[in-house]
Amino acid sequence: MKKIALGVCSSISIYKACEIVRGFQKQGCEVRVIMTANATRLISPRLFSSLTGRKAIVGLFDDDLSDEIAHVELAKEVSLFLVAPATANMIGKFASGIADDFLSTFHLAVRCPVLVAPAMNEAMYAHKQTQANIGRLKEMGVRFVEPEKGYLACKDEGWGRLAPVETIVRTGLGLMEKSHSLSGKTFLITAGPTREYADPVRFLSNPSSGKMGYELAGGALRRGADVILVSGPTHIIPPKGASLQMVQTAEEMERAVKKHFPKSDVLIMAAAVADYRFAEVSPQKIKKQPKSQTVRLVRTPDILQSIGKKKGRRIVVGFAAETENINQNAMKKAKEKNMDMIVANDITKKDMGFGSDYNEVIFLFPDGKTVPSGKRTKSEISEVLLDMLEEKIGKRS
Repeated sequence: MKKIALGVCSSISIYKACEIVRGFQKQGCEVRVIMTANATRLISPRLFSSLTGRKAIVGLFDDDLSDEIAHVELAKEVSLFLVAPATANMIGKFASGIADDFLSTFHLAVRCPVLVAPAMNEAMYAHKQTQANIGRLKEMGVRFVEPEKGYLACKDEGWGRLAPVETIVRTGLGLMEKSHSLSGKTFLITAGPTREYADPVRFLSNPSSGKMGYELAGGALRRGADVILVSGPTHIIPPKGASLQMVQTAEEMERAVKKHFPKSDVLIMAAAVADYRFAEVSPQKIKKQPKSQTVRLVRTPDILQSIGKKKGRRIVVGFAAETENINQNAMKKAKEKNMDMIVANDITKKDMGFGSDYNEVIFLFPDGKTVPSGKRTKSEISEVLLDMLEEKIGKRS
């Protein structure tokens, strides 16, 4: 039985939360309701307790909660965290990382998919701050069931009406299905830059932040895959559950990939691996000289080139950061390295790519098929890529 945590906020559409509970129960799901204090002023928690057979949670320090840390323990059990209806206030708390009640604290503890169904007055929904908060949550991977246009509690017609119960339940069930769609598969994912040192303080590198690889690792974990994450230097907290191996240089990344590749089903090379290293590395800091100096560079190992020759039935995906002839250069690379797919992006575009939460990529396949993503968050792009890989895995099964 799949378990759902349903967050209920103080919207006038709160009565529809009862129908949402029933909708999931009809699909064999167990529902645990978490209410805000203001929500209890509109509907008694006893109603939800009666519907679910479990006491509705309101306060962080409710006397009847177990001796365990309740929000942490419940977070380990649920397959979906749904907030419906969600108010502008709670969306703002989630986006800002505020944790001052059980519901907002629970949001920070969960690792399962998070789904939010807003409901509010049109002016509040359209407000720049609310839209900015929604955008920030989407960047973090939170899914939304967008509200509809219709008759509102304020007797106005406009956007902000809670989405239909059937739509909310169907979307939630779909997210839970994906939480097991890659069970039994092992994903080997590389992320971040590499560093090639000239001396203990100077190195060659690139602006890669590692965000794309870390989003892919988190997404694969949420779908039930075992994930091995080989990462260059980043400042990102790794997704919980991933087996993490940190590396610095291209040679270290090559050794790690070759070590883990035999037990993987899918390799995604999202790391930006340096193409060159210094021919000579000084054990001491190189002192500044009065005249210019010349250094010699040599090629680093081409990880995908060597892996592609012996991949067998494994699926190999590469990334290509290009500045010109995007499709042609990426396709050439994919064919030379025997990839199943390559993800190309134009790094000359502003506010996207390296270091950004957004990107615009093209998925290219050996048969010549191309699929543009349009500008999306890296979280959204990772979900599109994982959907494509699920389809490819299904065809090979």
